[in-house]
Amino acid sequence: MPLIPDLNRRHALAALGGLALAPVASLARTEQPFTPGQPIKVLIGVPAGGTQDVLTRAIAQQVRESLGPLIIDNRSGAAGRIAVEAVKTAPPDGHTLLLGTAGMMTMFPGAYRNLSYDPIKDFVPIINAARFELALVVNKDVPVSTLAEFIAWAKAQGDKVSFASYGAGTPSHFLGEMLNRAAGLKMVHVPYRGSTPARQDVMGGSVPVYFDTIGGAQQMLPSGRVKVLATSGEKRSPLMPNLPSFVEAGYKDVVATAWFAYYAPLKTPPATIDKLRAEFTRAVNAREVRQQLLQNGMYPIADGSEALLKTMREDTARWTAIMKAVNFQAND
Repeated sequence: MPLIPDLNRRHALAALGGLALAPVASLARTEQPFTPGQPIKVLIGVPAGGTQDVLTRAIAQQVRESLGPLIIDNRSGAAGRIAVEAVKTAPPDGHTLLLGTAGMMTMFPGAYRNLSYDPIKDFVPIINAARFELALVVNKDVPVSTLAEFIAWAKAQGDKVSFASYGAGTPSHFLGEMLNRAAGLKMVHVPYRGSTPARQDVMGGSVPVYFDTIGGAQQMLPSGRVKVLATSGEKRSPLMPNLPSFVEAGYKDVVATAWFAYYAPLKTPPATIDKLRAEFTRAVNAREVRQQLLQNGMYPIADGSEALLKTMREDTARWTAIMKAVNFQAND
């Protein structure tokens, strides 16, 4: 039998064998292994220096030996959506994670008509690490000392008062809108790209009012350039017990709590998710981390994926209803 046909036959069989193995190779690319010790990049959707950095650094100190270094990658812009979209398309190997906020994962679906991601379908939840409340902060030159005085002053100013938020469509934004609605105010919203620039401007007097996290408010107080008048939980915050909540002051619908949770891209292997969740949970429950979070205005949670998904669904329904009530629609 001629030699050439034998070679062709072997080549054909090899080609067929390659085709048969193609699905296995494809599966291998999808199920990418986690490599302990290799850096884990955590994308954060706001500029550096905020509370989210504090949380991630605290966790990083605890998981360095078991997982490897956690590297913060601040991808600000588009109200955090740039960071979300980058993680959505990242390799599902456990080495690129998202620090998701209540705004990104439960408010934006109701705020944007053409949101490019689905918070539940496009990501794997790892852990809800911490929750927080917000506070009404005013520049020191605003002539008020209490919430009641602030309401009277803002009402007298009409639409000449502006309030800052750390982003359109965030709890910071809607706390201001809820207070407008509940107290009959006409404050004008000024969205910022994260908390750091908003804090700089309220301390500098460029904007008179800002709804910040309690942790952010605590950071600004020692400067002497701001006053904090009320907090957004249903009860007084144990972190600022001398201040009334809006509810205590008679504004029962002015309640805003939010959270920070970690997510991985869809198709990240379950074993990788389990490992990340176990180590992140251990970190959040560490005494040093809990103390650090409380000092920065956050309450440790360490909720797993099922509890986090339940929170996401409930908060999405709540915030969507609030947006409809104030007729809010974000610019896509």
